[in-house]
Amino acid sequence: MTDGTDGLSFPTSLGTSTADQIKLLGQDLTADLMGQVSFGELAFWLVALRRPTPSETRVFEAVLVALADHGFTPTAIAARVTYLSAPDSLQGALAAGLLGGGSRFLGVTEDCGRYLHEVLAGLQGTLPSSDEGWDAVALKAVRETKAGQHLVPGLGHPVHKVTDPRTPVLIAIAEQEGLRGPHMRLFEAIGRVHEQVLGRRLPLNGAGVCGAALADLGLPVELLRGFALLARAAGLLGQIAEERRRPIGMDVYMTVDRNAVYVDPDPD
Repeated sequence: MTDGTDGLSFPTSLGTSTADQIKLLGQDLTADLMGQVSFGELAFWLVALRRPTPSETRVFEAVLVALADHGFTPTAIAARVTYLSAPDSLQGALAAGLLGGGSRFLGVTEDCGRYLHEVLAGLQGTLPSSDEGWDAVALKAVRETKAGQHLVPGLGHPVHKVTDPRTPVLIAIAEQEGLRGPHMRLFEAIGRVHEQVLGRRLPLNGAGVCGAALADLGLPVELLRGFALLARAAGLLGQIAEERRRPIGMDVYMTVDRNAVYVDPDPD
């Protein structure tokens, strides 16, 4: 695109700078934003291109806190052993952990939000008015998902076998702020009815409830994994900092390496 005067121009609604000023989201960065908005509020604003309300900010930042760290997950281990291998590359260790955000860890946030969004889209704007109505919608969705030989995202957790402690807390926060919307209500209904179809009871996991909360905030479901990664970046930085103070990366490496056993490859 050209501006007709001095060559190329590239339109943006985000950040621009001159010799003496930085503008972000149409605001003066130093006068209007620094010290005036939280980082979480800004992250929301950058994507939605609107400033979140205090209630939206509380729910959004609760999601970020819920996803920041969850112990020695594969993403944390990847960051730590990468830092062991390349301590001169902090960015490499951080990136290694973020690259592990997929369908089993972190990516469930987007998978669940997208799944709920698609089920709701099929209702064509006619939403249930009672728990019984939501249960009927959820039951149909779970049955169709099972028939298609797919998993219902947001169900189950490798550690929290009965209840993921994050789930009821985030639901309560959304309720307090008047933001317990259709995605969350559908997710809760799935938690109530899935046993009828799957034959076993699974917990609604924290990544899934975060996806429901983010979708209810009106954020693009195609970008929900990005918010999970944003949250986990903070946790990974903490993991790397602890690796510097109290390293375990070498122990992880040596434990696997010293217990490696050669086996003949399986025949074709």
